[in-house]
Amino acid sequence: MQRNRKRRHGFTLVELLVVIAIIGVLVGLLLPAVQAAREAARRMSCSNNFKQIGLAIHNYHSAYNQMPIHGAGTYVPGGRDLWDQPSPVNGFTGTSNHRLSMLVGLTPYMEQQALWEQISNPLAINTNGSVRTPPWQAMGPRPDELQYPPYATDIPTLRCPSDPGLGLPALGRTNYAACTGDSSYRSRDPYLNVNELSEDGSVTFPYTPNSGSAQHSNAAHRGMFVLTRGMKFRDTIDGLSNTVMCGEITTDLGDNDARTSLPRGDGVGVTGERQNCHLNPSFLEATLDPERPQFWIPGLNINANWGRGYHWHDCMPVYSQMHTILAPNKQICTDANGAAHGDLVATASSRHQGGVHVLMGDGAVKFITDSIEAGNSQNPVVYLNGSAANNNQAGGKSPFGLWGALGSRGAREVIDGEF
Repeated sequence: MQRNRKRRHGFTLVELLVVIAIIGVLVGLLLPAVQAAREAARRMSCSNNFKQIGLAIHNYHSAYNQMPIHGAGTYVPGGRDLWDQPSPVNGFTGTSNHRLSMLVGLTPYMEQQALWEQISNPLAINTNGSVRTPPWQAMGPRPDELQYPPYATDIPTLRCPSDPGLGLPALGRTNYAACTGDSSYRSRDPYLNVNELSEDGSVTFPYTPNSGSAQHSNAAHRGMFVLTRGMKFRDTIDGLSNTVMCGEITTDLGDNDARTSLPRGDGVGVTGERQNCHLNPSFLEATLDPERPQFWIPGLNINANWGRGYHWHDCMPVYSQMHTILAPNKQICTDANGAAHGDLVATASSRHQGGVHVLMGDGAVKFITDSIEAGNSQNPVVYLNGSAANNNQAGGKSPFGLWGALGSRGAREVIDGEF
């Protein structure tokens, strides 16, 4: 008698390998789509952050009939220049030295009332939790003070989810900066010249038309934000919907990224900020890595403490200003001093693919591609003594095309291109 044997079914080795190969192909096709979806979500979150900042600026303007001042805070008459960092030995540690960015004034309008209370009142605690006696002065100390808790605070609304920058040597970071226009000339110089004082020692403001600082500022500082000056929406003659109010910036990761790190002592010359770095091709050829043109060459003298976006509270150009001179995601260049507190050409930048977000004066958020028409990058920037022959005379049309026109608030350019 024969027994009935049940036949067992299963995958052969060849069949199993085929199935694994098919799954591998499907995963390979799916992962880029998932990654793209994640970046799209991060980009949308970044846009929403900018919308919140725009709403905060408009609410601030409704409350005070002006935009928050970029370059506010306390100051000791007869003290240091705006771009200096007063050290503890000279007695000016207790003042913010007119260095607070417009983001500080926005904190109550960005659901950061508790942080504003810390800044606007004396604070008797350090970042490490120890008690400070006497307490920090209201409106804060010098902008690089690590032990002042508000300066070390990362505000979620000010951070782009696509930017991984975190921690020291930065303090609290920002990915959103004030647009100061299409000229970087004397971009660290205040409209309010703190060295010009009245007889009783108080600061004289506003200035007479003969003030050199005011004349230079009026000619060159054509953005919606002007350093230390109370700006209003009505100052934007070209129209709020046609003018960039703020731009996205990338924070430095310490990787020699030419968009975020500053070469120290390798500037473009004394008049570099007036000429802009593209007028010195030898500088770019000598400092940009030819194999990776988005990065500086290895071994360049970079100061690790001067990274882009490192101080959300600091109004200096490298930290919280952007210009519409070079197209988005181009390198930043500084003057011969190579200093974070010097004049520099600093455009918008981001970790999104192909462009950056900008916040228009009317509160709209737009995505500007890297290929936006940006005129002649070799042209000198507009300043008081510019000329028609050089296409940079005061009050003239921006030499930097549609991108430059979007950054100037009152040059009467007609915006007839898509952006």
